[in-house]
Amino acid sequence: MPISPARVAAFEILLRVEREDSYASELLHSSRYANLSAADHGLATELTMGVLRWRSLLDNRIAEHSSQKLTRLDPEVLTALRLAAYQLLFLDRVPERAAVHESVELVKRAKKRSAVPFANAVLRKFAGVARDDAPSITAAKASTELAESSAHPLWLVERWIQEFGFEAARKICTYDQRVPDTAITITNAAIADELKNHKIQLSPGNLLTSAYRVVAGDVTSTPPFRDGRVVIQDEASQLVSLLVGQGSRILDCCAAPGGKTRTLAERNPNATVIATELHPHRARTLRKLVAAANVQVIAADARKLPTTALFDRVLADVPCSGTGTLARNPEIKWRLRVEDLMDLQARQSAILQSAMQRVLPGGRLVYSTCSLQREENSAVVEKAISVDPSFRVLDCRAELQRLSSQGELRWENIDSLIGGPYLRTIPGVHPCDGFFAAILQRI
Repeated sequence: MPISPARVAAFEILLRVEREDSYASELLHSSRYANLSAADHGLATELTMGVLRWRSLLDNRIAEHSSQKLTRLDPEVLTALRLAAYQLLFLDRVPERAAVHESVELVKRAKKRSAVPFANAVLRKFAGVARDDAPSITAAKASTELAESSAHPLWLVERWIQEFGFEAARKICTYDQRVPDTAITITNAAIADELKNHKIQLSPGNLLTSAYRVVAGDVTSTPPFRDGRVVIQDEASQLVSLLVGQGSRILDCCAAPGGKTRTLAERNPNATVIATELHPHRARTLRKLVAAANVQVIAADARKLPTTALFDRVLADVPCSGTGTLARNPEIKWRLRVEDLMDLQARQSAILQSAMQRVLPGGRLVYSTCSLQREENSAVVEKAISVDPSFRVLDCRAELQRLSSQGELRWENIDSLIGGPYLRTIPGVHPCDGFFAAILQRI
């Protein structure tokens, strides 16, 4: 019996994620897997993301039935075991025999034949008891229980409990373990009607009136998506773009992939928008996505901006740990280390302080991340303000109230979006990724 294309794809992608620090979502949509049927692509996505979301829990369950320490197993063998374990533990519609047999065949396919008897023995022990031992995040009463039941690193969970409280941390962990909604931004109703004609079922956004949620259908296969009229972008990310407001000269410091740049250009059609991106290939992709005539794309390091011009609006959406996006990028939680946060903070501080030099007196700068970590958020802003007292932090509440009064913000509980003077969206508390934003004004 041949191995299903979906399981082969998931196996290959998981190995690349492990070896190359690749992102699963990008690999799943790469040309290599473009010819998979819709059903196979769906199963490959389910298997890949499921294994990444639940990796530590799967490893704990596998270890209970393994005669060898998992650290001694070849990556190919451990990956095949994880794939089977995920199916046995979480996928009721997958027959146990298929899950076990095809994972053993993956071990053979990887030319690890000496490990076949071991893999077969582990999985046959695992089968039959796995689904009676499914995790319960809601039953957790302590940080260690929450981390284990939700398959999150303990250090991350402990920090979230300290920052947001236990119940919010539980909501974050629960949100991370589910498939997140696909949010899109649409500029006019005609595009929404066109998507519906392509059997895309939409619902209104939860945060913003300009956002839609994809309820059913593959929006990436539609003409509006392929020709760039529809962009997939989380609602919290869209909200950050709206905080920038109106300007005549706008700088987007770390622009790729371009969703925020596009919003800035559309909301400010008469403005000059300069978008910088460190990597030339990402800058080229950005130029294809954002075709607006008022946007100029430059490949440049935001820490050393190649311009002396001043701008009345600046966006510094900086590279970050991405801990607010673990539902979409679960591999991050297995890569990130505590010490990485200070390295990221140094880079973020350099970008922010560079961007501050390009703001006109009276102008505003929005600093944002998709991280939940204080080191990357308020700590960076506080440091920048201490270095350059010509800036003050504005309360985001006023901008959110403005967006609400203009009919842009659908979310009614503005207080829940605020942490001090900052915008704070928390996965699970809010129906979106976790974003942080600060508005700085040059005095």
